[in-house]
Amino acid sequence: MNSAYIQLTIAQLRIFSRNRQVLIFTLIFPILLMVALGSFVGRGSSVSLDTIVIDRDQTSQSKSLFSALQGQSALRAEAAGDEAAALDAIKKGEKQFVVVIPQGYGAQVGAAGGSGKLDVYFDETNSTVAAVGLPVIEQIVDGVSKTITGYKPAVTVERKGVRSLNLTYIDFLVPGIVGMMIMSNNLNGVAGQIASWRERGVLRRMQSTPLRASTFIAAQITARLLLNGIQAMIVLLIGALFFNTQVNGSWLLLIMFVVLGTLAFMAIGFIIAGLAKTPESAGPIAGIISFPLLFLGGVFFPINSMPEAMQSIVKLLPIAHLTSALRQVMNVGAGLTELWPEAALLGGWMIVAFVIASFTFKWD
Repeated sequence: MNSAYIQLTIAQLRIFSRNRQVLIFTLIFPILLMVALGSFVGRGSSVSLDTIVIDRDQTSQSKSLFSALQGQSALRAEAAGDEAAALDAIKKGEKQFVVVIPQGYGAQVGAAGGSGKLDVYFDETNSTVAAVGLPVIEQIVDGVSKTITGYKPAVTVERKGVRSLNLTYIDFLVPGIVGMMIMSNNLNGVAGQIASWRERGVLRRMQSTPLRASTFIAAQITARLLLNGIQAMIVLLIGALFFNTQVNGSWLLLIMFVVLGTLAFMAIGFIIAGLAKTPESAGPIAGIISFPLLFLGGVFFPINSMPEAMQSIVKLLPIAHLTSALRQVMNVGAGLTELWPEAALLGGWMIVAFVIASFTFKWD
């Protein structure tokens, strides 16, 4: 192995360890932010009553029942046709109830002395939501039943629990914090450091030696990959110890996205370093790019809560796909078959940015 590459990698790691600002802003600050947000809002769970209604009967009676459920504003009922997808939404915490109106419901409740049955699926791990929502649904159904039969129950509810991942805000936040650190370390860090070395003549002296540019860049990449890996492990460890977060998916896939994110944002950092004439200008340029990404890239807030017109733009950003991939691996246990679009987009950003950086990078 190239000795110059090893020495440069070790030297870069020593620079990281001796720079207190790097330690504070790239590790301690994100951890303090995670602990603060996790302590105040991270342990709470959702009490929304978002409900999916699957009408397999499509009769006037079933439509009347759906109208009654939709008329209760607290339920926020919406129609759907795919039961498997609806149950998956409960498991992911996106919806709280699924009401299935079976085929033949209209004939059952319309017959003399007949009665019908509804299946109501809910998250049995979230007792608060179940305790609030089930009585609301049963009260609506009871009212419909009394209307049909004159106070004789014609429709009953059968409760069916679905065990979900029971995710809270801290489970959403931890992958976002990891993504934030990767972006900050590489976009802001690379731009400022390379611009500073250029101004001080360090890059010019390196260029006058037998050192090849590929060796220099490879050492930078290796050092930052090691730094990001260590920091990510520390954040995940603190999340697990203090907030019981966990990685439900593949650790190898998680590491792969850490590497992709590091390379993509390093390339963008090299572009900024090439365009900035001084370290003083590199910092503001990197800040103008990274600061909005903290709020638009799904670090602290879900992207699907943004206006739809903005979502289409935000979903093109590398930070959005990095945080989404980390979150899917950690919280849902998704595999590469589900996350290949995120991997492809991050890889595309990495390739295009490195090509641009190769034209903008200057030794002096």
